[in-house]
Amino acid sequence: MTFRLYDTATRDVRDFVPLQQGRAGVYVCGLTVQSEPHVGHVRSAVNFDVLRRWLVHQGLEVTFIRNVTDIDDKILTKSAEQGRPWWNLAYDMSRELDRAYTALNVLPPSYEPAATGHVPEMVTLIEQLVEKGHAYAAADGSGDVYFDVRSWPAYGELTRQGLDDMEPAEDADPRGKRDPRDFALWKGRKSSEPASASWPSPWGPGRPGWHIECSAMAGKYLGEAFDIHGGGVDLRFPHHENEQAQSRAAGHGFASYWMHNAWITTAGEKMSKSLGNSLTIPSVLQRFRGIELRYYIVSAHYRSHVEFSFEALEEAAVGFRRIEAYLERARAVVGEIPATGMHCADFVAAMDDDLGTPAAVAAVFDVVREGNKLLAEGAGADSAALRGNAASVRAMLGVLGLDPADPAWGPAGGHDDQLTSAVDALVRGLLDQRAQARAAKDFAAADAIRDQIKAAGIEVEDTPDGPKWSLINGR
Repeated sequence: MTFRLYDTATRDVRDFVPLQQGRAGVYVCGLTVQSEPHVGHVRSAVNFDVLRRWLVHQGLEVTFIRNVTDIDDKILTKSAEQGRPWWNLAYDMSRELDRAYTALNVLPPSYEPAATGHVPEMVTLIEQLVEKGHAYAAADGSGDVYFDVRSWPAYGELTRQGLDDMEPAEDADPRGKRDPRDFALWKGRKSSEPASASWPSPWGPGRPGWHIECSAMAGKYLGEAFDIHGGGVDLRFPHHENEQAQSRAAGHGFASYWMHNAWITTAGEKMSKSLGNSLTIPSVLQRFRGIELRYYIVSAHYRSHVEFSFEALEEAAVGFRRIEAYLERARAVVGEIPATGMHCADFVAAMDDDLGTPAAVAAVFDVVREGNKLLAEGAGADSAALRGNAASVRAMLGVLGLDPADPAWGPAGGHDDQLTSAVDALVRGLLDQRAQARAAKDFAAADAIRDQIKAAGIEVEDTPDGPKWSLINGR
């Protein structure tokens, strides 16, 4: 089966055919680094990380670009509120974002361009648009430059909107615009803004508009035409519509496919800072491991909206621990398990069908059930079937970025070895006391010990090989 992706532009699932055989160029809109990243932000990063891993698995050499918007109206506003330089806020939040990506095993991009490092390329692109008659400098002396939407008849094609049905662009003072829907390519410096937040240009000091940033950076690192442009579904308009219009008006082929991930919502509303319902990554990781949060995200299809709750996250974490437990039992029997196993046919078919991760996860569980059956039937250290089964599980989890043995997760998928050893010694002592109580038929004392262990957040499972313990919240 050919790998197929849902293309937002055509509203259809299409065969993925890269522009260059054996290569794929992907550009993903990163974050505006104004505050700590929340679960909704990392969903996009995880979804596109899975895309990248699947493309690589298919043998493609992937150039993966994910930008950082480090100059923006919101950054200037928040930094002023906090009484610190805008660049200091942007840098601190960029580091927080890097930590969040690392905690969820999101691979570093091929390159991560920052907007402030590419202003010359943006100015050049704006000059090209002015020369071609698709952009103009405002006549009010503000130093603003706008894209003339009426000069580009295809404007609105990505989101299938007619120009007359669109709301005015709200990214600049409308007084200098020919049409209220014209959007800012360059923003002349205002007296209220710090001098450090402006750059020289043919139209006077100022800074780039948001949309021109991504067009310039995508062109620099992927060329005038590339394969996939991605981002959150909320970026389709105006951001991606404007990117496509200005890039193609400049004569660039731009993206062949548009890919958008859906929201994570809370109480039915998009998770966002402005609504005050964001759940920052550090706070969530106090309760769950990064691998469990990633599994929760991967278990849903990237185009489906997810209503976040800690109950749902706990349920997902418990499910993932069953996979981990199987791999641990298999390793105890056959020794170290390679990560180069075969992907089962159902897994491959699911991933080839628009990255169908829910069905792919179900396929992993099917293979785990087969492995547990082999263990129950007494598979021994020389069992090629058990070793191959467990290797298959590791290989499929690896494509999803969920292999517990991946060094990126640290020891035991995020557990600290020293802490685990210390807890293990304490729990073993209590379990020995429980065993002695049961041997003496003092079941009330045995149950009390078990309740004491559970109250500490530890779950005990009685198995044919003796009691096994695990942390209830996975930490």
